[in-house]
Amino acid sequence: MLIDQARITVEAGAGGNGCVAFRREKYVPKGGPSGGDGGRGGDVVFQVQANLNTLLHIHHQRLIRADRGRHGMGANKTGASGSDVVVPVPPGTIVHDLSTGELLGDLVADGDRLVVARGGRGGRGNARFATPTNRAPRRAEDGQPGQQRELELELKLIADVGLVGLPNAGKSTLLARVSAARPKVADYPFTTLEPYLGVVQAPDDDLRTLVMADIPGLIEGAHQGAGLGVRFLRHIERCRVLAHLVDLSAEEAVADRVATIRGELAAYDNPLDDRPWLLVGTKTDVVTDRAAVTAELERVGADLGVPTCTLSAVTGDGISRLLGLLFELVAAKTERT
Repeated sequence: MLIDQARITVEAGAGGNGCVAFRREKYVPKGGPSGGDGGRGGDVVFQVQANLNTLLHIHHQRLIRADRGRHGMGANKTGASGSDVVVPVPPGTIVHDLSTGELLGDLVADGDRLVVARGGRGGRGNARFATPTNRAPRRAEDGQPGQQRELELELKLIADVGLVGLPNAGKSTLLARVSAARPKVADYPFTTLEPYLGVVQAPDDDLRTLVMADIPGLIEGAHQGAGLGVRFLRHIERCRVLAHLVDLSAEEAVADRVATIRGELAAYDNPLDDRPWLLVGTKTDVVTDRAAVTAELERVGADLGVPTCTLSAVTGDGISRLLGLLFELVAAKTERT
């Protein structure tokens, strides 16, 4: 299950208290202050772990708390610092402070770290307060409390190619055909209710791969939340290239269906219609007049200035051409950035 949002409270560890102590040694009747400092509290840290693709392991947690620092001791011994808590998160995790709305970090690359709550400083022991006029201070500081925050985590999947289109356009069938991903496939709209990721190999080179995302079908009004559209549209933001799938067996005009999706991408808060894309006609195995619908698709593509191709994910016809185009577009996009 893809969980792409979570709200949690994080609490860093408090610092340990400083110690009030004096030297007690034989033949030293008036030993000076020897109270050590308290240890620092542990931090709460988020760190990207590349093999994660969901926030499920965080979703059900209410509180993540780091260890407190240990108190200072005599003989000028500083208390041990509290252990940090390192929480793994998937690539593409965005962290906001829930109370202020402040963006704390955008964690993208494997190993990226973000300290979301800092541990409190340890209190000073009485040895720190000794002066020429006060050689036996009897005071020490308490440790400072750790930082506490309520956080909102949002996941935006990172993929090279995003599959978009109306419901039942054949996106899940295509992803299952070209990768090891196994999204739910059925012959009715809104079968896919959450994004899926799959790793796709180049048809001519097993060492070249790209990550493909199957985005649930979009409908008119998606940018305003229709059909959970806003939730799904944000997963397209990090896709380098978009493949717009159109069911060639449907009765509606190809141009009208393409315009619907392009309009939703353009109307989203962070417009998504500015990246390379291609137009893909699907389900050619059930089309009665393939030449006619292919010509219609090519006319729409020519008007929009984008490449087109047709395929059947069931029979495999046209798959190699599609993958070739996708790898070319991804490579060109990578070079530009």
